[in-house]
Amino acid sequence: MAALSPLSVRPATPADEAELAELDRSTWSTLHAVLPPPVPPYEPFFGERHPPEEFLVAEAVESAGGAPRVAGYLRLAAATPLASNAHVRQIRGLAVATWARGAGAGRLLLRAAFDEARRLGANRITLRVLAHNEPARALYASEGFAVEGVFPGEFFLNGRYVDDVCMGRSLDPA
Repeated sequence: MAALSPLSVRPATPADEAELAELDRSTWSTLHAVLPPPVPPYEPFFGERHPPEEFLVAEAVESAGGAPRVAGYLRLAAATPLASNAHVRQIRGLAVATWARGAGAGRLLLRAAFDEARRLGANRITLRVLAHNEPARALYASEGFAVEGVFPGEFFLNGRYVDDVCMGRSLDPA
């Protein structure tokens, strides 16, 4: 890993589209993806169902004198469109650039998501993660997420069935 400037998190803007799309494509893996690998022509990264307002972006400078680069992103959305569920936000994507792994970008994005969810009136946050994605599950558990349910064999990936794990945590102040 290259030496990075301190990481920072900010809301995404439409100008981030190309860099986020490239990050998304470059980090695609069956460790976390249930869709096939992206192929041209690529779908837009932002859209009506996934607007820039739902994304947080981690930035860092990869090398001395360089410009800030996107080190990762997290998508935070309403869990459902129901008013009775408005107190819950859901993480619907988290990616960290290969060059930024191990520098704390994922953890920083999660903590920023907790703050953003609270700002939006949420008191609970949830996510879904593939059972075989042990690094992500360990990160989530270290940040207070607990397994709340499992969909056994929910996906068929690389010739085997993979469980879908539902995790959640309270956003109440500790």
